[in-house]
Amino acid sequence: MKQVLLVFLGGGLGSALRYLISKPLNIVFHNFFLGTFLVNIVGCLLIGIILGFSAKNNLLTSNSTLFLATGFCGGFTTFSAFAFEKHTLIKNSELFHFSLYTLSSIIVGILAIALGLWLSKFLD
Repeated sequence: MKQVLLVFLGGGLGSALRYLISKPLNIVFHNFFLGTFLVNIVGCLLIGIILGFSAKNNLLTSNSTLFLATGFCGGFTTFSAFAFEKHTLIKNSELFHFSLYTLSSIIVGILAIALGLWLSKFLD
């Protein structure tokens, strides 16, 4: 039950922060959801750092990793909003923006995870 509470608390914090970041930034561009893009990329970077740091140093307990990676990062990033935004772009026949947003989110997300794992090597 303690693990469920940790995920719940971390997820709530991550979700609240995602809302505070995404809401104002998603209106910056008409056909690119900047807020969702940024939280997903930052979330990828954070989970790379957290999991890399945890594996390298064993300084984070399994509960800390659960709170930070599963809870916070899981609540902070959002695939459901990502998918809905893709649907909206397709529905509006914005195929170029759909392709740009989808490919950039996936590619930059993977690169952010790799960067996070690499950066975790330098944390002590």
